[in-house]
Amino acid sequence: MQEDKTLIEVTGLVKKYGNHVAVDHLSFRLEPGKIYGFLGPNGAGKSTTMNMMTGYIGPTEGTILINGHDIVKEPAEAKRCIGYLPELPPLYTDMTVWEYLDFAAGIAVNALGYHYPGYDEALKAQIDKLLHILNAMKMTGLVDVAKRLIKNLSKGYRQRVGFAQAVLGMPEIIILDEPTVGLDPIQIIEIRSLIKELAKEHTVILSS
Repeated sequence: MQEDKTLIEVTGLVKKYGNHVAVDHLSFRLEPGKIYGFLGPNGAGKSTTMNMMTGYIGPTEGTILINGHDIVKEPAEAKRCIGYLPELPPLYTDMTVWEYLDFAAGIAVNALGYHYPGYDEALKAQIDKLLHILNAMKMTGLVDVAKRLIKNLSKGYRQRVGFAQAVLGMPEIIILDEPTVGLDPIQIIEIRSLIKELAKEHTVILSS
């Protein structure tokens, strides 16, 4: 773990929807190598804050630095550091688990320019992309269901697919919005164990 480093710095963050203030001058700093929680009732601004941190929506005021990169001014550089699992994972349920992760990895390369080793050579880049997919599947316990259609998986396993997509690029930061919502008690225990495993190599931010 790196010491004396600010991985995320949020300063004076404000988000307004008309006259409604969803986030009101929020400031905080997060260090690497820890699990952080955003706790609060519905409507407290947790998801809104996470959406701004990931660049999904822009702030009304304030700045967000991800590993020193401004999420508004340097979105590609900042987003390379982030893996994001929204409350409702945007899965394509007619794909198999493998097809979906291959699709997501391709988007990451084309949209964010992840520089996998050998990225400039097509064959090496493809091999490395496949290795990242396999690693993500092993981390999230999906190897045995790789060929199954996502629509035929339980909600717990669908959540695991979302986790795998979030860690594909091996980002420093993983942001999880309500990762256990709607799961049964056994699935919640499994997901919490998975979060602990991910936290060994990533900084994890979750809401509840």
